[in-house]
Amino acid sequence: MDGFEPLSFLLSAPRGAWATYLEQIERVAPYLGALAGLRATLARPQRVLVVDVPMRLDDGRLAHFEGYRVQHNTARGPGKGGVRFHPSVSLPEVTALAGWMSIKNAVVNVPFGGAGRTDHRSQRRFDTRTDHRRRRQRADYAAGR
Repeated sequence: MDGFEPLSFLLSAPRGAWATYLEQIERVAPYLGALAGLRATLARPQRVLVVDVPMRLDDGRLAHFEGYRVQHNTARGPGKGGVRFHPSVSLPEVTALAGWMSIKNAVVNVPFGGAGRTDHRSQRRFDTRTDHRRRRQRADYAAGR
């Protein structure tokens, strides 16, 4: 893309969802007309938050769970997007999903920007008490507490 540097923290996945998103932005650029100058804006998320949630497991070990919240663009209104729960989800993937949500909301003319978030679920099975604590912490995180 012309005129700006790629974001270093999104370069870790050379071929993935974020690379596909950027290729799509470049592919449609000739059809954007007067909006073609916004390519650099579409290629950069507005805000990225990485959180680490330490949790004491029932067996006494301390586990860390990482999560991401990406607000791609809020020019049209508050960020709207989904939540992905999977142990292998990456920051570039969540950023691409937030970018696609920005575009989808603009295409159908709803007053929302694009956003996305994730929670890295561990492959381990937790007992009921640990899983209940994790659900409560996720609810607090989603509510902004």
